[in-house]
Amino acid sequence: MARGKRTVRASEIGSFVYCQRAWWYRRQGEQPSNQEELADGTSYHEAHASQARSIGNLQIAAWLILFLALAFLTIYFSFRTFD
Repeated sequence: MARGKRTVRASEIGSFVYCQRAWWYRRQGEQPSNQEELADGTSYHEAHASQARSIGNLQIAAWLILFLALAFLTIYFSFRTFD
């Protein structure tokens, strides 16, 4: 890669599309003045992501329990003799 060029990340493109001025300030090394709000937003999103992962794991467990129940019923009725 030639000297002076740098990689543009997808998050930078998103920042540029959302607010070109904020993107430019960040490129100049300026820090946002609302650090506390940004930290609160980050912690909120981390908590939300954790909940989403938990829900995904619970869905997998529910499908596994359903599959096992159906397998048990299939085996139970396969070996049961009807008089």
